[in-house]
Amino acid sequence: MSKNNKRITAEDLWKIQRPTSPALSPDGTQACVAVTSYDMDENTGSTHLWLLSTFGGEPRELTQCGEKDGQPQWSPDGTSIAFVAKRGEGKNADEEPQLYVIAPDGGEARRVSTIATGVSHIKWFGDSSRIAFISWVWPDLKSEKAQAKRLKEKKDDKVKAHVVEHTSFRHWDHWLSDGRVPHVHVVDIKTGKCRDLFAGSKYALHTADTSKTDFDISPDGKHIAFCFNPNEDARGDQEHHIAELDIKTGKIRNLTAASPFSHRAPVYSPEGATIALLVQNMRRSMDDDLKVATIDRKSGKVAIKSAWDREINAPLKWADDAKSIYFTADEYGRLNVWRLPLNAKKPVLVVQGGTVTDFDVKADKCVFVRNNMSAAPKVFACDADGKNEAAIETFNDQLMAKFKLGEVREVTIKGWNNEPVQMWTIYPPDFDARKKWPMVHNIHGGPHANWGDNFHPRWNNQVFAAQGYVVVCVNYHGSLGWGNKFLESNTGNFGHKEHADIEATTDFMLKQGYIDANRLAASGGSYGGKMVAWMNGRNGKRMARSGGDRYKAYVCHAGCFDWVSMYAGDAGYWFNHSLMTTYWDDPKKFGEQNPITFAKYMKTPTLVIHGALDYRVPDAQGLAYYSTLKSLNVPSRLVFFPDENHWILKPQNSRLWYREYFAWLEKYVGKGAGKKR
Repeated sequence: MSKNNKRITAEDLWKIQRPTSPALSPDGTQACVAVTSYDMDENTGSTHLWLLSTFGGEPRELTQCGEKDGQPQWSPDGTSIAFVAKRGEGKNADEEPQLYVIAPDGGEARRVSTIATGVSHIKWFGDSSRIAFISWVWPDLKSEKAQAKRLKEKKDDKVKAHVVEHTSFRHWDHWLSDGRVPHVHVVDIKTGKCRDLFAGSKYALHTADTSKTDFDISPDGKHIAFCFNPNEDARGDQEHHIAELDIKTGKIRNLTAASPFSHRAPVYSPEGATIALLVQNMRRSMDDDLKVATIDRKSGKVAIKSAWDREINAPLKWADDAKSIYFTADEYGRLNVWRLPLNAKKPVLVVQGGTVTDFDVKADKCVFVRNNMSAAPKVFACDADGKNEAAIETFNDQLMAKFKLGEVREVTIKGWNNEPVQMWTIYPPDFDARKKWPMVHNIHGGPHANWGDNFHPRWNNQVFAAQGYVVVCVNYHGSLGWGNKFLESNTGNFGHKEHADIEATTDFMLKQGYIDANRLAASGGSYGGKMVAWMNGRNGKRMARSGGDRYKAYVCHAGCFDWVSMYAGDAGYWFNHSLMTTYWDDPKKFGEQNPITFAKYMKTPTLVIHGALDYRVPDAQGLAYYSTLKSLNVPSRLVFFPDENHWILKPQNSRLWYREYFAWLEKYVGKGAGKKR
């Protein structure tokens, strides 16, 4: 606990600097990180690159001129750092992000590319003379000039209609309707000349959350391995494959055509004989956990290397000796760095979370960004085996030292069917167990996500607790990090087990004696928002005889209200897998999992928050929920952001979000401790 007594606020969250994307130098002595700072008055953020020593020493700001300098990557020879930015002014301003390089000892950054369709997700070739990157292009056009011309025509066209026939027509907050697809390009560092490696072929990277983990460059620079979806009408619930492109000839071969899995995140071993990747058995379940596998480039054999019942994340990173692979994976509410020896089936823990959001491994060093429920993001370094861990920057130390934060406790309780579920409790900084306190559920989304040990910028439990609330976060049935059986336990039965776990959490907390049974509230976002809508109807019916819900207020952010109209979202095809039916095949089973089914029993005052640019949970979900509550004469309030998507990304919008959240809770459950018990 800090000696200072300042309570952390929403405004303070936007004073915290956010380091991301650590990239190690070839010798492991330095790390380049992108650090984002925000200005509440200007309502903007800026990102600059910093150099950190992995052996101690003061951080050094490497770039200052750009507003959005990100994705740093060291050249293999150590002489340059490449990054992506939008820079310049007037006629020299970048309309789309471009590739820049800068010397590690400073000086002016040099723009390398001028490609009209922009640059993202960069990777160096081994010879340090070329860089591969992703750019979204029209596959029918053969030249950069033609791409630039069509892009200008699209921008100038006064008709902005979206015309599509494919199933995946938008994603999160952007449309997939202009015909562009992600291609891997290569640029010469000296000349700036670019080449579309997929030009003239039928191939493209998959279009959902495309990133640098979707392709890799062979150590000899002769091949590109990449992830693609072979289906003409590509969707996220289809098997993806790994192909290899011969850069010289342009020939492409599917390396995994005979494999019964879905494949992603290819990465060549240091000597180039093997490709590591992640595989998933989607034929068994769409929620099957991802496993580490390898492709022998000579024989084409795909071999699963991990037999570990946890979801493994990209990127994969090879150890220098090619005998093991590093990755992050969730376990029991913590996101850790692990190392999998290829002669073993289970990994070895390298870095313990909290939550490790980014990491890199090179030259027997590991650098990573970690936060936890009581600590802002911070960059650390350690040996590749996890030993000698130490912080290598102090970006937020002075700010965080001002705050008196609340205690965080982790317990396991009996949830649905008396099965164990984990929960976090975050207490107010001045918590006194002799008094009675209001309690707020913070319900996570997904549903196949979790409430991890993290310092979340949108749903910050310390900021909630600082207002005088005991905050509880339960990792209900279906949460990530407890194995596939637990993850899939709510499939085809959405809502029921999760609800039981939430109510069991409330029962457990009431037994502690310091929670006021008349001052309970619940909030959630996305699927968590769906759960508070679900609870409003189910609890309303269950407790009608006793006068209504046990909770006095709900907050529903970007919540799912009606699974039928959720087909307007960006992944309607998933509901057949998640609910195990459709509304036209089995309306009864579908309705039993739908929050709207019990709408007439809703009685509890609800704050509804939504963004117009949310295509995952379309804004009509929030608007329909709010309008339904008003039609039922239920006290309700709508906060609608025309310029936000599924998240709240602008500082001033976030400040308003928190103000509305706290005002609603204070109105219906008050804040702070009541009388002594």
